[in-house]
This record gives sequence, C-alpha cells and structure tokens, in this order.
Amino acid sequence: MGGIKSLSTNSAKLPDFSLEKNVGQDDISIAAISLIGTPYKWGGNTPQSGFDCSGLIVYVVKNTRQKNLPRTTGDLGKYGKSLAQETPAPGDLVFFNTLGESHSHVGIYVGSGRFVHAPTTGGTVRLDEIKNPYWAPRYTEARRIVTP
Repeated sequence: MGGIKSLSTNSAKLPDFSLEKNVGQDDISIAAISLIGTPYKWGGNTPQSGFDCSGLIVYVVKNTRQKNLPRTTGDLGKYGKSLAQETPAPGDLVFFNTLGESHSHVGIYVGSGRFVHAPTTGGTVRLDEIKNPYWAPRYTEARRIVTP
C-alpha cells in the first residue's frame, strides 16, 4: 500500500455504492458541496472562519435542517443511527479512523462513493472518493443523523 499505515482498529469493509438509495437528504449534500474550497481551520465552524471536519457537519446540518448536533467528531459518532454495512445515502455522515479512533474524522456522503470534508490544516473543504487508497482502509461506518 505504498507507505500507508494499516489501522488494525478498522474492521469495516466498504459498502456497495452501486446500491445507493436516495432518502430525501439531498439538501444536506448540496449544501456541503457548495462549501468546497472553504479554508480548513481547526475549531472553525463558519464559511467566514473556515471549517474543521466536525464544524463543517454542524454548520451544514444546522443551516439545512435547523438541527443542533454535537460539536466533536467523537460525539457525532454516537449520534443518530449506524448504518452498519448498509450503503450510505447522500446526506449521511461517513466516519474514518485517522488517529487510532473509529470516529476521528467525518464527512458528508454526497453520492457515488464520494464525500465532502474538511481534511487538513493548510487545505480546503474538498470532495474525495471513499475508495481512494488513503480513505478506504480508514473507513469505519456511516450514520444517518436526520430523519428525512
């Protein structure tokens, strides 16, 4: 895997993205896509200040569904319903193990195996493929946090 550290705490396998269904959360994924290019800022939670990964989630859901969510990735990982191996729908949250914890990074699934997230200092909110060699082995689960 070309230098990618294996994370033994991740036992989830990737869902079959061809089985994706729409569950009426497109507004969440569209809002996330509209923020692509916003600068990353640790602790950031607005387009003006920038976003970290959980700040992006909280902002998008608050502004699309008027729902207040927990502010940290770890707390978001306890919220809503786990989809287990079910394929996420656009608007669901997708979680990754990037720091030795199953819920250490989060993004918004937007369809076709892609997600929007705020990945790193010096970067911007961006669109990535869950199947890419960095994210695939780190994928842990998807959660549905709003009821359409």
